[in-house]
Amino acid sequence: MRLALIAAAIMASLIAGYVAYVTMIGNPRVVTDLKEHPMGERAERAMLLTFPDGKTIPVNYLREDNRVYAGADGAWWRAFDGEGAAVTLLIQGEALTGHATVELRDQEFIDDVFSRLRPTVPEWLPDWANGKLVIVDLKVSAD
Repeated sequence: MRLALIAAAIMASLIAGYVAYVTMIGNPRVVTDLKEHPMGERAERAMLLTFPDGKTIPVNYLREDNRVYAGADGAWWRAFDGEGAAVTLLIQGEALTGHATVELRDQEFIDDVFSRLRPTVPEWLPDWANGKLVIVDLKVSAD
């Protein structure tokens, strides 16, 4: 029992450390890189997503016509559950606006999009570990 508690404490510390690193060091570096090198290699795979409250995070994306797909690995997808919310995206230096929702029900559609969004995810990984699918319908400007 004591060994199990020690193992759980170590695991919790590792997870907390990883979250702290990503939040305070990793993400800010990615944000800076995407802004300073909008046509760089990282910008081909990651965009900046800005929530209605102004919070900005880098996420992987797939753009197809007037729709952008993002894989949500944290709890941030909950901001788009139900009716969704307006968002701003920065994709390769281009500022875009749209309405984001999360798809939770149509597993066939989710699998199809994730096969293009994250083609290198191991097949043995269960669907629940593959993140949630956030869909952004872009606002099309009338020129």
